[in-house]
Amino acid sequence: MARSMKEVHTINYYPINEGAARRAKEMNSFSDYKEGSATAEYRAMVDKAAAIAERQKSRVAPMYHEKIDHLLDTYARKLAENMNQGFAIDARVPSVMIAGPANFPVGKKEKQNRARDSNMEEWRYIQGLLDKIRSTGMGGISADDPAAIEKLQKKLDGLERSQLIMKEVNAYYRKHGKLDGCALLSPDQIEKLKASMASSWRSDPRPFESYQLTNNNAEIRRVKARIEQLSKQAQQEFSGWEFDGGRVEMNREDNRLQVFFDGKPDADTRAELKSNGFRWAPSVGAWQRQLTDNAIRAADRLECIKPLSGEKPSQLQKKPSILQTMREQGEKVQTEPEKKAPSGRDAER
Repeated sequence: MARSMKEVHTINYYPINEGAARRAKEMNSFSDYKEGSATAEYRAMVDKAAAIAERQKSRVAPMYHEKIDHLLDTYARKLAENMNQGFAIDARVPSVMIAGPANFPVGKKEKQNRARDSNMEEWRYIQGLLDKIRSTGMGGISADDPAAIEKLQKKLDGLERSQLIMKEVNAYYRKHGKLDGCALLSPDQIEKLKASMASSWRSDPRPFESYQLTNNNAEIRRVKARIEQLSKQAQQEFSGWEFDGGRVEMNREDNRLQVFFDGKPDADTRAELKSNGFRWAPSVGAWQRQLTDNAIRAADRLECIKPLSGEKPSQLQKKPSILQTMREQGEKVQTEPEKKAPSGRDAER
């Protein structure tokens, strides 16, 4: 059930630099700055985002609510950072209207405009978080979803239940030659199956054909494999590293492998990163991709982020112990037998 509107406003508002907002206004306009106007604008935008979040919560299951809350908080935090950065950029160089054309710092203005473009790119990313809020719980199960395993398990339970029902309904039909009276089906379901069988091109139609059982069973195997994969990934401990010119971090909260360069990488490096699945994320100032075994293997191929130790990134990751591997494979683990206390003459020695 959606929370009340009173609860909607118990969100995190992050601080807006009113001093920077005032200086930015003075550097670009003759009109006076209205105290608190930047903060008011920021809060109004966050309130709109909170309303979007509440509407989405009313449409989806409670298991999605925590993710929506996280996205809303991320939006509020990153929006404040972006606005404050925008004020700082606007205050660097006055507009030509304020400063006048004589001795105008053209070079500094061009640099300021480039910074504005970068800030605007990040702004667009932040506004895109609202679309993520609107789509949460409406599509498939993403590996980024903290409740992915729980949702997949529920899906698996439903698939297995459907498989069992289909088999038992077919058995009932073989025994009785009809569906009427089958306790596993509602009257409406019985009528729909009877109509489907009547219109079938098969000479001996069944309530559920073999291809339906086969397809459902294949989906069961696929979901089981995905649960196993995500479970192992959740238990795996990833380790970051330093390279010549930056560092790599494993962000488990956002499920991202992130590459931070000390400076802007050259065109060849950027192309190499893109070809290996990495994308620039202005919001965090990093090149990143989803944190998976495939991401680590991709990092192995990138000479530009090679660990200073000379090892491959995959070699730096914590490997499961032999004991853990044996247990996962279901092998019997033998432990060292207990030493018995000496007796007789041995005890006297």
